[in-house]
Amino acid sequence: METILIVDEVQTDRESLGKVVTDAGHKAIYAVDGNDAVAKAREAKPSLILMDVVMQGLDGFRACRSIKQDPELAKIPVVLVTSKGSEGDKSWAKIQGADDHVSKPWSPDSILSLIDRYAR
Repeated sequence: METILIVDEVQTDRESLGKVVTDAGHKAIYAVDGNDAVAKAREAKPSLILMDVVMQGLDGFRACRSIKQDPELAKIPVVLVTSKGSEGDKSWAKIQGADDHVSKPWSPDSILSLIDRYAR
């Protein structure tokens, strides 16, 4: 069982991702914004972070950059799960250190594939 951090300010989106994660036998932990995500990542050292981009305060791009620049967290895979799916957004996500990107609306199979690919 892997611990997966789900970051989204929209409760229903967090819960939907959480259901896929827990139905697959993993533990889901949650953060509501980028600052919360960085703090929870430091505390829990999850196997994978699934993070939205559009959030109040520290957005997903900046939170991803903070996580990837922290030597203690840098190896945790970060997948951006977002409605920002243009080629420019995908390129910017890579520059910020994101390991992958999936566009909303996502399918459970796409999330399970990401978990299989990135969770330790």
